[in-house]
Parts: sequence; C-alpha cells; structure tokens
Amino acid sequence: MNDIIDKTVVELFLLEPKWDDDGHGDIDSAKLIISLLNQLESVVWSLITSGGRSEARLWLCNTVSGISSISREQHHELFVKLLRSKRVSRGLASQLLQMMFEKRPHKAGHVLAKKSYRLEKFFEGNPRRVSQWFSSFCDGGGSGHQKGAKALSQFAFVNRDICWEELEWKGKHGQSPAMVATKPHYFLDLDVQRTVENFIDNVPEFWSSNEFADSVKDGEILLIDTKFFIDFFVDLMYKEDSRDVWEVIDEFLMEESFSSLCHRLLIVLEEHDFRIFLESLCKYINPRREPKDFSNSSYWLEIILCRYSDCDSIDQLLLLNAVINHRRRLLGFVQDEEYLEEKLKIKDIILQICTASVKVNSLALIFCECLKLNITEAIKLLGMLSWVIYYRLSEECQTLESWESLFASNEIKFRKSDKYVLLHYDGVSEESESDLDNRTSSRIKRKRKKKSKKKRRRKYDHDDTDDNELLDFDTSNSGLNLESKAVSWLLSTDGFSASWTSADLPEHLSMHCFSKSFQEVYAVVEESLPYGFVYSVETGELEDFMMELKLLMLHPIS
Repeated sequence: MNDIIDKTVVELFLLEPKWDDDGHGDIDSAKLIISLLNQLESVVWSLITSGGRSEARLWLCNTVSGISSISREQHHELFVKLLRSKRVSRGLASQLLQMMFEKRPHKAGHVLAKKSYRLEKFFEGNPRRVSQWFSSFCDGGGSGHQKGAKALSQFAFVNRDICWEELEWKGKHGQSPAMVATKPHYFLDLDVQRTVENFIDNVPEFWSSNEFADSVKDGEILLIDTKFFIDFFVDLMYKEDSRDVWEVIDEFLMEESFSSLCHRLLIVLEEHDFRIFLESLCKYINPRREPKDFSNSSYWLEIILCRYSDCDSIDQLLLLNAVINHRRRLLGFVQDEEYLEEKLKIKDIILQICTASVKVNSLALIFCECLKLNITEAIKLLGMLSWVIYYRLSEECQTLESWESLFASNEIKFRKSDKYVLLHYDGVSEESESDLDNRTSSRIKRKRKKKSKKKRRRKYDHDDTDDNELLDFDTSNSGLNLESKAVSWLLSTDGFSASWTSADLPEHLSMHCFSKSFQEVYAVVEESLPYGFVYSVETGELEDFMMELKLLMLHPIS
C-alpha cells in the first residue's frame, strides 16, 4: 500500500470527536461549511421540486413504512382514528377498501351477503352487470353453474311454484322443472336479461334469499364494478356507521403489516391529510427502544417525529429523506442535462466545502455548530454533509488505488474479497441493492444470484485478424476502471461482514458516515444535555462550551 496519501482524498469524518483536544481546526471554516451546506440545501431542494413534489412524497412514504417501533395494535388504532376523523378526506377509506377488495375480498363479501337485498339496484337497468354475474351456466361438463347463475337456478328449483313462470327462454317454448333437473345444460337457453328483469320486478324474495347471499360471499362480485362497491362501502361506513363494515376493517388492519398499509394508503393522501397522519404517528413512536438502530433508514425520522415538534414544514422532511435515503436518485437529477445550471452550482459549492474541510480536523467543530440548532436542523446538516460525501465518492473515486487510498486515510481497515462479481451494463454489481431498498445496514449479507454461464463463439474474419492477435475492447463504463469495479473489499465499517464493490461503496460509506455522526449528536443532545442547554451557547464561547460538554459527557446529568 502506498505510504503517501493524496491530499485531496475525501474526508469521511469517521474518527471519534476528541472533545478535550484543542486541535480541532479553524472554527471559521466549520461555520463556513455550515453556511455552504445551507446553500447546497437550497439548490438540492429546487432539484427535488423541479418535477413536482409527488416523487419526493413517495420516497417519504416508503421511509415511513420502514418504521419498526409500531405494533399491530398501535397501527390499527392509528388508522382507525384517521378513518373516523372528520379532518381526513374519504380518499383514505376508498384506498383501504380497494386494498381489502384485492387482498381479502371474502371479508367484504360476507358484508354483502348480509345486505344482499340491496344489490337489486346494482343490477337494475344494467345489462352488462347482469350478463357478467348471471350468465355462468354450465354446458354439462361437470363444473356446475357458477356465480349468480348458480343462485338463480337453485332458487328457481326450490321456489318453482312462485317463480318458474318468471324464467324466460330463448326457444319457441319453455322448459319444465323436471326436464331441466335432468338436463341442467338447458339453462344455457335461458334469456338471462329478461329473466333477471322479471325477478327484479316480481320476485323480491330472490334478492334476500340464502342462494343469492351465498353467491356473493367470496367477494368475486366486487370485480364487476369496483368503484360502485367502494362508494357503497364508504356510505355504509360514514352514512350508516355499519358495525359489520367497521368490524371487517378492524380485522383487516390487524392482519396487514404497517409497512404494507403505508405503501398502499399514504400515497393517496392529500398533503394536508398526510401532515395529520404524521402528527398522529408521533404519539405511537418509541425511538428510545433498545437497541437503537442508527443504521436503519427510518430511525432518524422516528427521532424527529417522536421527540420534537420543530419541523415547521413537511418540506424539511421531504428534503431530509431525499438526501439521506435517495442519494443516488438525487445524483441522477444532478447529472441530467436539463439541470445544467443547478449542476454547476452544486459543483462549485462542494468544491468550496472541500477546501474548507482541509482546515477542519474532525467533526467536533461541526458538531458544536449543530448542537446550537434544533434536532431537525442538526440532522439535516448531517444529511447534507453525507450527500456531499456521496457526491465526491461517486465523482472522484475511479480506480482501485483511489479507493484503497481513501480507506487508509480514513483509518478504515480493509482487505480484498476473494469473490468477484458480475457487473451489469450500467456498472452496478449484482450485489448492489436498488434505491428503493434503501440499504442502510451493511451487516446484512446480500444474497447472490447464480447465473448460468453461456459459452459464446465469436467468428473472426481470418483475412483481417491473426489467430494469435488479441483484440482491444473499450472497457470503460461511466468513467470507472473495470478492475476497480470487479474487485470487492471487506471493510471494518461493518465488521468485515459483507463485500463491497466500487458501485456499492459511495452509498455504504456515506450512509455509514451519516449513521455515525447522527449517533454522536443524538447521544450528546438526548442523553447528556438538559433541555435548553444547547440553545444557550453563544457564538465565540467555543472553548468554555467544549469544556462543559466534556464534563457532561464524563459525568452525565441524571
């Protein structure tokens, strides 16, 4: 390994802050970094909102779904309160019903079976619905009549004395019950439309019969017109306060996971409703649970939502989530030709941050500035700093030597893995997880896909190519050296538990930096300092503050 480390190597700030050391560097440079991070925030926010807020909202919904401290009883109570709240629009109920119809239609079907008499209006004057539900007569193949056809035939036989004459046949003459009983396929000659019209007008008993109720119990009828039944159930919930409907909703909410519910329900909420959801969620979160998982992509959100109400706008949460959990997508925005002006601004700001970082020897000075802020602002600055690190690693580390120089200069122990990975055309390794997974814990070993090797025969023109001549191919891809992309390393950052390629490292290292710095700030603010202390620090009193901070860390206040 080279003894000489490049002076421009990326500073990851992984060393423990030495609170009793005066050699932290230039405080003015630390303040400049904070100022530049705030400028960067403004430019990044303009990128996030350039195409609308919907995508950033979706990202935040995904992060909320990853909160793990919510029990089933708690998320059940949370969603029931929201559904019953007059402050939240009916869109939430509609989406929940849609989800239940798709995943557990029989629950809604049992409610319909109890209220089957009300479905008469569903079929009245609607030939398409009638045909879809009542035309499934068998041809004698053995499967039997299905859906409404089964209900119609069974009811007609049992109650033939009052309704057989209401059956309309396509032929010149009708069929007798005895004949149809021996040859069920004769029902194929039934004029379904006219028969159902007769039953609507003259046989009200059919619509409340056990035969018809049984036909809708499995919920398959919901597929005929889902919108109609969603509106029907919403009316049962809010206009009639139907106990039957609320009971099946209770059951469904208890059976579904918090993650699944968030993925499906939160995306339909208006921003006002989404804010109400987050406010309600605060009451159920317990970030003080043990163990604290600072590497979890949702834990920072739990801290903010549970302990603090200083997030003035949902914009801050959208920004925080984007820079912490969607670094690669943000970088994709930056590299888009459409945002050339923003790209130049970001490049200039990051260059200034790099220059200022040379005079800051550890995160201690930056921590001190963060501790003057509320927790949301502090986490936001740490998140922006981690994105700067991600940006620099993605842009500057192009070779095997540059990565190993980075490890050495930041005191990261490493060794090459004996596993080599297959790279996709876009330079991402098979081990690399997608952005949507928001991988945050490198302790989880990634599964490897086994792909069969295909032998390919290449035909060469012997007139142009000598048998012993080696052909040169351009192996460059996105500026990364092929060797560094194929090699993987085991790192001390995760206890050497997973192998990392150059495609994975920017995400892993930047997230590791954020998790570590977040943990340090949280430990000082939450576990050592009394409320209000961090706000009493005056600019220019760094030495006194550092001494008090050191004493508090050595002798925490109970």
